[in-house]
Amino acid sequence: MSTGLLMPKATAVWLVENTSLTFDQIADFCNLHPLEVKGIADGEVAAGIKGADPVNMGQLTREEIERAQKDPAHKLRLAPPKVKIPEMKRSKRGPRYTPVSRRQDRPNAILWLLRNHPELKDAQIMRLVGTTKTTIQQIRDRTHWNSAQLQPLDPVTLGLCSQIDLDLEVKRSAKDRPAVAPAPADDTLLPTDLSLADQPEVDEKRLAESAFGESNAERARDEEESFDADSVFAKLKGLKREGEEGEDGENDR
Repeated sequence: MSTGLLMPKATAVWLVENTSLTFDQIADFCNLHPLEVKGIADGEVAAGIKGADPVNMGQLTREEIERAQKDPAHKLRLAPPKVKIPEMKRSKRGPRYTPVSRRQDRPNAILWLLRNHPELKDAQIMRLVGTTKTTIQQIRDRTHWNSAQLQPLDPVTLGLCSQIDLDLEVKRSAKDRPAVAPAPADDTLLPTDLSLADQPEVDEKRLAESAFGESNAERARDEEESFDADSVFAKLKGLKREGEEGEDGENDR
């Protein structure tokens, strides 16, 4: 079946009107259904379409048409193009094109990239947003003419780049960064059971006595002195005896 035919219905109209090809041959060459070709012959389909001569367009030759008319099983083939168009070589991907309506948002997107992905290089930001190295440096140094009004905005949300491109550039920058050496095994913390296994057992009671022994002894001594009833009564008796002796001396006088 043909894939490069121009104006297939107009070509089918011309072949129906000017050749004795079968409906199947025309349908196969024009990539149509045989019933559709039959409708063209009956005037029910493509009534207002003018036929296009494939010979004049260089897509079919007279010899090919005659060969197909003689053999109903023969399938028409497109004529080789007279002019070969060379394939365009793919150049290196340049800066991304930014529509005019969104160019005013590029400084905000650059500020967002500088704050959220400081590992990105200037060339990567230029590919993502389509800006210049001078603009990136001005925004980084806060010397841009509109620095006071800039707000960090996600370039994906602004439509300046896709999330896939952003993730790809972030992965590339991560590969360029030096790998961080893992911490040595000796610096890791030991489990509680192992860390306490080698330490001697501490008698909590003795520790408490050693820490608070002196203060408790002094406090107990003070309490005993304050609540010793015998010493209190002894003092009272001594005072009473002194009082009685004083009274007797006065009476003798």
